[in-house]
Amino acid sequence: MTDPIRLSKRLVELIHCSRREAELYIEGGWVSVDGQIVEEPQFKVGNEEILLHPDAVAAPVEPVTLLLHKPVGESLAQALQRLGPATRAESDHGPQHPLRRHFERITALLPLESAASGLQVFSQQRGVLRKLSEEAGLLEQEFIAEVAGQPAEGGLQLLNHGLDYQGRPIPPCKVSWQSEHHLRFALKAPKDGQIEHMCRSVGLELLGLRRIRIGRLAMAKLPVGHWRYLGERERF
Repeated sequence: MTDPIRLSKRLVELIHCSRREAELYIEGGWVSVDGQIVEEPQFKVGNEEILLHPDAVAAPVEPVTLLLHKPVGESLAQALQRLGPATRAESDHGPQHPLRRHFERITALLPLESAASGLQVFSQQRGVLRKLSEEAGLLEQEFIAEVAGQPAEGGLQLLNHGLDYQGRPIPPCKVSWQSEHHLRFALKAPKDGQIEHMCRSVGLELLGLRRIRIGRLAMAKLPVGHWRYLGERERF
């Protein structure tokens, strides 16, 4: 029986690459041990079958941004736990294949309230982190609010401009009826509870809230509880 050695060392012996190349192949999810992908170069192997994927590329794992359709009632911590290979949207046909590193050291940006559902962003990418933190106040966010009741006279005008929240005037926003029981809100830097307060101020009860867009990026048909990768050419 062969004494156990590091997977990276065994790969060097098998394909005659450098140690660094072997580590990159393994960290990139290109190496299997008895049919199971192993991403740790230090993983100990003996007589197992070691295979390198034919499309393997020896390149560092690039940081990613993940877009999740957060279910209603889930906290941010619960939403984070949803991220993994099993919940990747079937419609996401991008070039990335899920790696453990994609779900580590990832930051939630513009977090949704637990009672709200919709587009939630998690990122490792420096540019996205900066855009959705330092420039968050410049990005318009779009929500669909399910409401009940009859609005007060002039209520829609007040929703667009004329209400206060937490002692400060709410900046002008764009509010319109999408259907009999659904309002569309387009506004910048909304605070927790703000949309519910706005609805209540004009005699409406907020029954549900879903974010469908951040900046130029729409959630589209992403299924509830599933996520996808941000495309290379997509921008907020």
